[in-house]
Amino acid sequence: MSDPKPYLVAGKFKSSDERFEVKSPFDGRTVATVTKPTKDDIEAATAAAHEVSHETRKLPVYARAEALAHISKRLAERGEEVAELIAKEGGKPIKWAKAEAARAVSTFRWAAEVLRADEGEIMRLDTEASLGSRLGLVRRFPLGPVLAITPFNFPVNLVAHKVAPALAVGAPIVVKPATATPLGALLLGELFAETDLPPRMMSVLPISGSEAGALVTDDRFAKISFTGSSEVGWNMRSEAPRKAITLELGGNAGVIIHSDADLEKAAQRIAYGGYYQAGQSCISVQRVLVHSDVADRFHGLLVGEVNKLKNGDPMDPETDVGPLIDHDSLERISQWVDEAVQAGAEILTGGKREDPFYVPTVLANTEANMKVRCEEIFGPVVTVSTYDDFEAAIKEVNNSKYGLQAGIFTNDVNRLMTAWRDLEVGGVIANDVASFRADQMPYGGSKDSGAGREGLRFAMEEMTERRIMVLSEVPM
Repeated sequence: MSDPKPYLVAGKFKSSDERFEVKSPFDGRTVATVTKPTKDDIEAATAAAHEVSHETRKLPVYARAEALAHISKRLAERGEEVAELIAKEGGKPIKWAKAEAARAVSTFRWAAEVLRADEGEIMRLDTEASLGSRLGLVRRFPLGPVLAITPFNFPVNLVAHKVAPALAVGAPIVVKPATATPLGALLLGELFAETDLPPRMMSVLPISGSEAGALVTDDRFAKISFTGSSEVGWNMRSEAPRKAITLELGGNAGVIIHSDADLEKAAQRIAYGGYYQAGQSCISVQRVLVHSDVADRFHGLLVGEVNKLKNGDPMDPETDVGPLIDHDSLERISQWVDEAVQAGAEILTGGKREDPFYVPTVLANTEANMKVRCEEIFGPVVTVSTYDDFEAAIKEVNNSKYGLQAGIFTNDVNRLMTAWRDLEVGGVIANDVASFRADQMPYGGSKDSGAGREGLRFAMEEMTERRIMVLSEVPM
């Protein structure tokens, strides 16, 4: 076993006597031992972020962009190592871990590119005689230090989506990763330490949720960026109502498949989107609505595709679906499916646990009030139902407390535009599943799915505020 992993405090790695083990969800083996920050370390990280913010907001564009480019380059160079780390600590199949590692490379690269392209804004203010000859210069300035709280399911790229925009705008950041999967964030801390940015600009603290809760109300943090459960996220907002907060919360994504759709493609993509992360993604496909004219055929195609999926060792390149993150998640998913079946749902395939896995499952004849449909199952379970009227299908997708993303398969552009207009979600994915995300696109939801948007340029906007300087008596 290697030496215990240190944590990052104000750009410097430190250790303590208190430790915890990061265990593989697949076989329970210890992946790493991590030292836990002390109360003094937490205070030091917070104080450093606050104190250095007056320096980091003045950093020139080239310094920030070069640091982001360096991290991107180093992530690419260490790609295999990063992917193995993701697979081992979170149980993500290596094929998908490699995809996440590659996305993190582009996330930092995009941040650098967006930063260099930002030219601010010039406004002519001589639009009325009474205003005189004036010109407005508009720039965005960082709000201040960022507290970033990240989940287990994307231990590198979701951390990157908070670190990259913060460094880009010149905002110090303190990262609290999930204690189940802290190694990805600690690795990003290593790469940050290689840059020429002020060391106090970043800390990575693998602490408990309760310890992070005390930081939420700390006035030294101007911005909170949280990805996680809806209950925790909205509680944060109520506890710190005057802070700027971006919330990326839950979902139970719906997909509509109309009668003119390419059914083979739809079945293949849902077999991906519902199960690639063992369903442990807030945009994992959970509810599929199929036009009644093609429902029987589609159900057969989907079951065939799902039955091809292989559960297994995350390090096996042939594995499609990995283990659940922990026993409690496995127990909950199993209970919800059993409840649905007892209430009349039909298992088309799966419907059983094979610890530490839950077998990829398709359920039919579910009711809207069943947990497998109305709650976020966060597991490898997809429900299928039918519709006759397209507008009714849209209403059914909207019949949810969540509104993150939705997918629609149809060749009719009018239906696509109607769905874009009427679906109450942050993103509509045409002829693909709700699980699609490009790292540069605006990403976020409505209703209980959160508030604000991520996706480099949009996250950078969320971490900054516009400030105008008016030049008076300017020759126009």
